[in-house]
Amino acid sequence: QVQLIESGGGLVQAGGSLRLSCAASGRSFSGSLMGWFRQTPGKEREFVAAIGRSGGSTYYANSLKGRFTISRDAAPNTVSLQMDSLRPEDTAVYYCAADFAVEVTTVVVVSTTPNYWGQGTRVAVSS
Repeated sequence: QVQLIESGGGLVQAGGSLRLSCAASGRSFSGSLMGWFRQTPGKEREFVAAIGRSGGSTYYANSLKGRFTISRDAAPNTVSLQMDSLRPEDTAVYYCAADFAVEVTTVVVVSTTPNYWGQGTRVAVSS
């Protein structure tokens, strides 16, 4: 059974930082994209960031470039999302995801629907 377990969410003041981690089990995702999405009430889940196998390629939502950094950790099947200069509009439930594709255009990064999801971790940024 595949499981993606997120950790690291919480409450932070605007301008602060948080680091989310995701550990996957049940199969290897070393050859697949892993990444993060987020969702706020009443809105669709949106792509945040993704990383390719061995961390060779990274992809970000255009609006988040420069503030968020995705990485693969030393432990197999683990990814992290370092979030800096957080803003109240970053408040959301963040979901780890695996096994999907992205398409990069000049305007936006579009992702397919991941085959695997975590249960989500809440991030709240106070003003």
